[in-house]
Amino acid sequence: MPIKLPASLPAYAVLSREGVMVMATDAADRQDIRPLRIALLNLMPKKIQTENQFARLIGATPLQIEFSLIRMSEHQTRNTAAEHMEEFYRPFSDVAATGEKFDGLIITGAPIEHMPFAEVTYWDELRQVFDWTQTHVHSTFGVCWGGMAMINYLHGVDKHMLDAKAFGCFRHVVTAPASPYLRGFSDDIVVPVSRWTEMRQGEIDAKPGLQTLITSAETGPCLVEDQAHRALYVFNHFEYDSTTLKQEYDRDVAQGTAINVPCNYYPDDDPANPPQNRWRSHAHLLYGNWINEIYQTTKYDLNEIGT
Repeated sequence: MPIKLPASLPAYAVLSREGVMVMATDAADRQDIRPLRIALLNLMPKKIQTENQFARLIGATPLQIEFSLIRMSEHQTRNTAAEHMEEFYRPFSDVAATGEKFDGLIITGAPIEHMPFAEVTYWDELRQVFDWTQTHVHSTFGVCWGGMAMINYLHGVDKHMLDAKAFGCFRHVVTAPASPYLRGFSDDIVVPVSRWTEMRQGEIDAKPGLQTLITSAETGPCLVEDQAHRALYVFNHFEYDSTTLKQEYDRDVAQGTAINVPCNYYPDDDPANPPQNRWRSHAHLLYGNWINEIYQTTKYDLNEIGT
């Protein structure tokens, strides 16, 4: 089954060219089936790139997905055309006012790691989002800064600044192979990492109800399950395209920012070589398993979600 997208959304054309099954809204509405309602709270500056990355992963499952885009109500992006935001995004305040519910919500990262959470301009509203997920979302997936923010708000786990940016493709190990979110995973995997902060395993272990599913000896915990809050927190970037780390590296070099070559990313660690994608299959597995778990456990009647 396809992912349901507006035909005019850039991701529709991108995914169609890649062979991902997509369906325009009018065609999906003619099917006698309840699609899973998955929303993306997009905090990244490059909105369209992020839309494509997550739509690609959740659109690869055999289920029909209705994909909704949400933004923070007062925060205005400077990197995406206002027309795009107006046509495809709804402010969270409008979504909350309708009382509508979702089977799943993805909360993206944001390039504001250096700031304390309380100093983020939309922190108060984001805390409202976290509370809202407990009554209006069946399963929430916090990604990178979004996951750090959510685990901090719900459990008081702090983020810590690193001396140098964790940047590149790092080896990770699966610590909970029986988890339904890790069906089909290899024992040892590669995951893209791009962050100036870390979450520490000892602090996570000290909080009841949190289970680390994937970790790295070099970069620490990667994927954490919070069963009581029906949430997953991933601090790294399974969703990244093959060239996303390259784009970040090239940007920093052009701006004169001190940055190391992303490790284990370019063949021979030489930026002159085209980067290789060694995480794509596990990215599809992770998000496919998440969608499958939602499908197996969510309420058929959307109104019963969160009750």
